[in-house]
Amino acid sequence: MVSGKIIVLVLVFVLDVIAFGLAVAAEQRRSTATLSSDSEKNYTFCVYDSDISTGYGFGAFFLLLFSQIILMVGSRCFCCGPAMKPGGSRACALILFLFCWLTFIIAEACLFAGSLRNAYHTKYRTLFVNDPPTCEMVRKGVFAAGAAFVFFTAILSEFYYISFSKARDASGGASYGGASIGMSNYS
Repeated sequence: MVSGKIIVLVLVFVLDVIAFGLAVAAEQRRSTATLSSDSEKNYTFCVYDSDISTGYGFGAFFLLLFSQIILMVGSRCFCCGPAMKPGGSRACALILFLFCWLTFIIAEACLFAGSLRNAYHTKYRTLFVNDPPTCEMVRKGVFAAGAAFVFFTAILSEFYYISFSKARDASGGASYGGASIGMSNYS
């Protein structure tokens, strides 16, 4: 029988790998623009190619978000639930928890910003005698940075969940984290 820990680890890993692949695909398929002019050559305007990388970027964004939600529900967000036995596994889990959230936030910011910028297209025209319009495009490397941080998040989240599970199993259901004083009758 497969334990719940293995299911969480595999599910988080699969979602992170797919998110990484989508982020890399978004970098490869970024929108590019070219300047074109109308038939009378009075106006210049921007012509954009495929906009598929916006979908890839948002797909990676949501898959990474679902992965993080599954991980935090599976570990009770580290702070909820019974206290864990003090020791190396708990300290390691805490450090990995913090870095996992840091890389997650950076990855989500890169993917979200890249997707929004890629979806923005310059719509206006200019007269031929004026300066040509600036064709707004996402910078090269935004989705690649998102993919790199998705990769870091994937690694850190797997190690976090393993350390968390080890610390939780070591506690054995005992209550830690608070001192209790036994009371007796005063005579």
